[in-house]
Amino acid sequence: MNPHAKLICASSLIVGTTITISSNHWILAWTGLEINTLAIIPLISKSHHPRATEAAIKYFLTQSTASALILFSSMTNAWATGQWDITQLNHPTSCLMLTMAVAIKLGLVPFHFWFPEVLQGSPLTTALLLSTLMKLPPITLLLLTSQSLNPTLLTLLAISSALIGGWMGLNQTQTRKILAFSSISHLGWMIAVIIYNPQLTTLTFILYTVMTTAVFLSLTKIKVLKLSTMLISWTKTPMLNFTLMLTLLSLAGLPPLTGFLPKWLIIQELTKQEMTLTATILTMLSLLGLFFYLRLAYHSTITLPPNSLNHMKLWRTDKTPNTPTAILTALSASLLPLTPLMITML
Repeated sequence: MNPHAKLICASSLIVGTTITISSNHWILAWTGLEINTLAIIPLISKSHHPRATEAAIKYFLTQSTASALILFSSMTNAWATGQWDITQLNHPTSCLMLTMAVAIKLGLVPFHFWFPEVLQGSPLTTALLLSTLMKLPPITLLLLTSQSLNPTLLTLLAISSALIGGWMGLNQTQTRKILAFSSISHLGWMIAVIIYNPQLTTLTFILYTVMTTAVFLSLTKIKVLKLSTMLISWTKTPMLNFTLMLTLLSLAGLPPLTGFLPKWLIIQELTKQEMTLTATILTMLSLLGLFFYLRLAYHSTITLPPNSLNHMKLWRTDKTPNTPTAILTALSASLLPLTPLMITML
């Protein structure tokens, strides 16, 4: 891809995200979302592969539908209340339409079908952007309107996302699809608590972004797209594969690692709100995710002898140090002792 085109797309992504998260007017927020959508499409389809083109078309159709719903929701609210302020979303129909629109943008169940397919057709770097940066503006809109949204609907979306995200990830062999369903499952946890403690949702999103970025950067470094190639990737960079295993276990939410922190705090918050049943269901559903994370971790560190699989062999492995991956992996594994500090910040 042309470096100038790449620079324009990257700067447009930053500008669009900044406009949406800093605006308090619906039209400005909608404009930022549209800039984001138009900027990411060339990055999705830059390989000119039929699957990449298909992914770009699917992404455009779903995001334009969601943007139209957001615009319709805000206009309905302005018609009924005379307010264009994002925090003044008081009309019940507008709240319902906004929840649906943001669910489509985030890829929450039952609007999740586009997300794994788009990630599978995108390069790893673009898949990282779709899983992290592109989730920020819709989540910001939910945070700003959280006091007006329907708690029952959000709880239903959260439980179904955690269920489908864990269940559909069990049988996947492509790493990008596994991480897509992982993203859906994590978003379910964030949505469950967004009304009761928006700061906790923000913390969960930040930690999820750190861990997912570490996983994607590691996969980009070792050039792994399938579980079958991950089986023999340890011969290239054994230490990177070991740290990838730690990051995957952290994403699973195992106790000594950073990923346990948000799940622990969310369960605690739901219990405080007398939603013990929801907390129990989410905890049980996280076992589904734990299974495929353990599967990924096992594949990343298993010591199979190199065999003749049909994939591209690298004559020389890039052994240059990667500082961002090292920092993010360290954060993914070691932030649990800082829990008291994070609780005081919430």
